[in-house]
Amino acid sequence: MTKTTLPRHVAVIMDGNGRWAKQHKLQIALGHRQGVEALRAIIRESSDLGIEALSLYAFSTENWRRSPQEVEALMGLLLEYFTSEIDELDENNVRIRILGDKDGMPPKQRAALVSAEERTKGNTGLNLNIAINYGGRAELARAARALAEKAVKGEIRPEDITEDALSRELYTAGQPDVDLLIRTSGEMRLSNFLLFQCAYAEFMFPSVLWPDFDLNEYHKALEAFGSRDRRFGGRKA
Repeated sequence: MTKTTLPRHVAVIMDGNGRWAKQHKLQIALGHRQGVEALRAIIRESSDLGIEALSLYAFSTENWRRSPQEVEALMGLLLEYFTSEIDELDENNVRIRILGDKDGMPPKQRAALVSAEERTKGNTGLNLNIAINYGGRAELARAARALAEKAVKGEIRPEDITEDALSRELYTAGQPDVDLLIRTSGEMRLSNFLLFQCAYAEFMFPSVLWPDFDLNEYHKALEAFGSRDRRFGGRKA
């Protein structure tokens, strides 16, 4: 891999924790915990490789429908992660940005998310986007409301509402669009994740479950991306 063939922005749907736990005859919560172990290595490697942005789908707006026990375990793991990892992330110049509705989170978790963003906002290394209480359609509706409010106030005209203007109202404002989206476990769908940002992303759906997605699997995905012929709707002569 070379810097020129690497994606600038990688997005990951970390799928398969529950199935991994069932395969190993463990509680689902332990599958999620093992998934966090896989996550640490991917974040470090992305930072070391000089990838600009890494977006992780941690908890969707639809995930609240899961069992109370699983939701409680996920919320506890979330709090534990930010408590244990924030020092290392900050020391490694990683900037954390939360994608999603923080106000809809339980108080302790919301405070941890706000604190992580505030502490790392001056960092200039990897942009670590963590989608929590996130939905792609809700993000687009939020951006549309922001533009509508500006139009009502006379700050912009209807003809000023362009793709770039919409992009500036998204959670990922100022970052490149997604180049590579990886969804583990073999499932082949976006699940309402970064719908606008993935317009020209390359998709990869490795069959490996997320807790088993190691650096070897990540490198295979990055190398495969480097061999893709990206035309962005055009045609090469």
